[in-house]
Amino acid sequence: MTAKMNASLEKNLKTVYAVLDEVERYNHASRVLGFDQQTICPPLGMEEQGETSAFLSNKAFQLTKSKKFISAAEDLYANRKLLNEWDRALADSLHRDYLRNKNVTPAMDKQFSLIFNKAFVNWIQAKKNADFSIFADSLAQVRKVNLKQIALAENAKRVPYDNLLDIYERGMTTKDLKKCFDACKERLVPMLQKIQKSKKKIRTDFLSRKVTDESQREMAKYLLQTMGFDFKRGAFTTSEHPFTDGIAPDDARVTTHYYENMFASSMFSIIHEGGHALFEMNQPRENFAHHIQYCKTLGQHESVSRFYENRIGRSRAFVHLIFKKCKEIFPTVFEDVSEKQFYEALNVVEPSLIRTEADEFTYTFHIIIRFEIEQMIVNGNVDIQSLPQIWNDKYEEYLGVRPGNDREGILQDVHWTSGFGYFPTYSLGNMYNAMYYNKMKEEIDVDDCILHGDFGTINGWMKEYVWKFADRMDSKTWIKKITGREFTVNDFLDYVEKKYGELYGV
Repeated sequence: MTAKMNASLEKNLKTVYAVLDEVERYNHASRVLGFDQQTICPPLGMEEQGETSAFLSNKAFQLTKSKKFISAAEDLYANRKLLNEWDRALADSLHRDYLRNKNVTPAMDKQFSLIFNKAFVNWIQAKKNADFSIFADSLAQVRKVNLKQIALAENAKRVPYDNLLDIYERGMTTKDLKKCFDACKERLVPMLQKIQKSKKKIRTDFLSRKVTDESQREMAKYLLQTMGFDFKRGAFTTSEHPFTDGIAPDDARVTTHYYENMFASSMFSIIHEGGHALFEMNQPRENFAHHIQYCKTLGQHESVSRFYENRIGRSRAFVHLIFKKCKEIFPTVFEDVSEKQFYEALNVVEPSLIRTEADEFTYTFHIIIRFEIEQMIVNGNVDIQSLPQIWNDKYEEYLGVRPGNDREGILQDVHWTSGFGYFPTYSLGNMYNAMYYNKMKEEIDVDDCILHGDFGTINGWMKEYVWKFADRMDSKTWIKKITGREFTVNDFLDYVEKKYGELYGV
């Protein structure tokens, strides 16, 4: 390219960087307020807190609507082949956002944020009271917002749900997911029937023994330390629904929830969220310099959290590693429990109502249910008031259990307060990590590392192969780069069939 072209591109890149520097200041403050809202903000202060957060994020949105910024960003996209790989990823990301938001005015953006905020506040109240009617109107408003966003998008896809899925998992389609989930149903349903007919009985009574919040907090800190969580760059606390937020390069925050008669719940929620935090903490510093730190797909992110939660956390090696500490922190729980019994209890297959507490085997069915309902909401014209009944019927159909109230049914997850399309990424995450776990095993002795608490080696491999390129690639390209193979569900299905076949002798 010419020297003049060089100078022009460089000027536009500086313009884009300068705006994004300011955008990220507003978003940083908004994220801190959002974290506060979900953790220590008093109930009556939540709505105003959310409104302030929405005000800040809207200020950031306004900056990206300036003609100068749009012109500079679009020029980068038009000449992206001349950019380095980091800035090319940025140009692609900004172009996607431009097409998605071109016709969304700052006033609309603010209105959308306030609707999502009100939905969150109403969801909290509805869940507390186990009463869907408190949340129903907000959910209807969220659907309207999502449909309006789709209608306004310049790059809208023919299948409405594909537009929302593309926000979380670009490159994946409803057709892709249906193929994956059909394969899951084909192989997991017969396997579940075999497991339920098995004579193997797994002891789980001790999992409901009461423990204090303080002892659970001690366990959570131990688990995070074991995984390699950097407490100089991260923190943890509690919230109604556990989550992670990568607020800044050196500020990754996670939450969990303590139940006095479900100590394993907080253990595995903190391992799950700790996995998300490790991803945030170990991404390349160049991501921040080039403003692409939030370009990861949710499937990529969930692959990591569920890798640590399940592939490591529920393994025999990890149970062996932490068993002594578990007995030390929860002495009354483990006084008559063996290591083998603990491992089996953590892997018991038992159809249940709550997704976040679901066993590794039946978890996929929880996602299939949500995927099917989300399509009905977005692609069809389902009556919002009928959703609790539809939800309950699907749980009975797929898992043979039926919610007794809305809290343990349709109100259990926070995700629908901000739109639809997230849930499939959890299952995609399981499928991705099954593929790269097999690749990792070819290069390092994973079980030996876990047995000896050597997370430096595991995290080092993840940093080099899994975390390094995520923000620069869509998921299909990324998983092929890691494994050398096209995306497939078979690694995951082979893994669960082998693991649970051996556990239950079927």
